Amino acid sequence: MRATRLLSFPALFRDKGVMNLDRNNPIKALIVDMDGVLWRQSQPIGDLPRIFEKIRQKNLKITLATNNATLTVSQYLQKLASFGVNLSPEQIVNSPQAAAAYMVEHFPRGSLVFVIGKDGLRQELQSQGFVLSDGQAQDVCAVVVGMDWDLRFEQLCQATLLLRAGAEFIATNSDRTFPTPQGLIPGVGAILALLETATDRKPIVVGKPDPLMYQIALQRMEVSPAECLVVGDRLETDILGGQNLGCKTALVLSGVTTLDQAQKWAPLPNMICQNLEEVVDRL
Repeated sequence: MRATRLLSFPALFRDKGVMNLDRNNPIKALIVDMDGVLWRQSQPIGDLPRIFEKIRQKNLKITLATNNATLTVSQYLQKLASFGVNLSPEQIVNSPQAAAAYMVEHFPRGSLVFVIGKDGLRQELQSQGFVLSDGQAQDVCAVVVGMDWDLRFEQLCQATLLLRAGAEFIATNSDRTFPTPQGLIPGVGAILALLETATDRKPIVVGKPDPLMYQIALQRMEVSPAECLVVGDRLETDILGGQNLGCKTALVLSGVTTLDQAQKWAPLPNMICQNLEEVVDRL
């Protein structure tokens, strides 16, 4: 994307942040990404209890929305609690929920599904009545792909054969990389690239920037897009998804996106900050 609006914000990249929020329509809620915003794997980004206390003191509603399909909602709540943050299940929206919603809309419950992914994706699909296949059956209706740290070549072969036989191709997200304390490692997008090359098929991506997760979050918090600030570290998913839905957006530089990359994005996010705490402080 080309930075067609950069000249409208001459001071933006001097202080790495901008407040371009409508004071006549103040922010009432936050939709916040997790990986690269709250943590890098097991390493928190900043003092999370202090940050969430600031959010509470500002009377802001908050929902966490992540493309990461590896953990269940319960596991995310446990991870947050280990960092000293206590939330309710309704405050977590993840891409397995979006994938399950898509499956329910397009396939009858009881259908066979081949999954590349971890517990978060597997358990959500099972909870909606779908049967997980080992890949040997030919009547699999869909191949659903999420992040899998233990991915084996055999699984890729099975997925390729099923896709070539006509199974639907669904992905929780297309994030090419994943932030860790050591740096960026391959994300789901890297797995998809292999399968796309092997099958000549493109997946249906149900995670961000698709609006479904954000729409679920807005409905739960009972706010309009104009009253919500989306906070994320990835331009092509977090920020684009928020912009497409009409939310205000805040990019943090604590994850995958650099300032140089942010300068080339249009339209610009409403805020660009070093981390989540700086975003909250600016509200």
